Amino acid sequence: MDEVVKAIQDEYPDDFAWCYGCGRLNEGGHHFRTGWQGEQTITIYNPSPEHLALPGFVYGGLIASLIDCHGTGSAAISLHRKNGHEVGEGAEPPRFVTASLNVEFLKPTPHGVPLKAIGNVEEIHPKKWKVTTEVYANDTLCARGEVVAVVMPSTFANK
Repeated sequence: MDEVVKAIQDEYPDDFAWCYGCGRLNEGGHHFRTGWQGEQTITIYNPSPEHLALPGFVYGGLIASLIDCHGTGSAAISLHRKNGHEVGEGAEPPRFVTASLNVEFLKPTPHGVPLKAIGNVEEIHPKKWKVTTEVYANDTLCARGEVVAVVMPSTFANK
């Protein structure tokens, strides 16, 4: 898989599509997009030249952002499916925010190759989901992370 065709972030309403990591309306953002790959979630991202830590390697903060947004997107797409919907059907998906983020850097991540975040999702409460993510560069596992995501409180609404 070279790209995510149907991403949950494409379904977020405009009021909630501004995240620096995954917001489609944030012109300067990363535009991470999360979809299904079988029963796992996937985000594919090509780091830009400005995402270097040092020549040849990706900045760790970008990897942490990828794990973070992949986690909240994975929780959203999973709850959306649990609620009887699939991406692209027009139903508004739930939005999640990060309650905790844990990242473990396993190997230096080479720049110049697509990164693949692969997630496994576990519901731990009706409003709280845990997503474990592995980030690969080619076939090399470079980082692992865990996000606990909670359904976005209504107080976040800007109305």
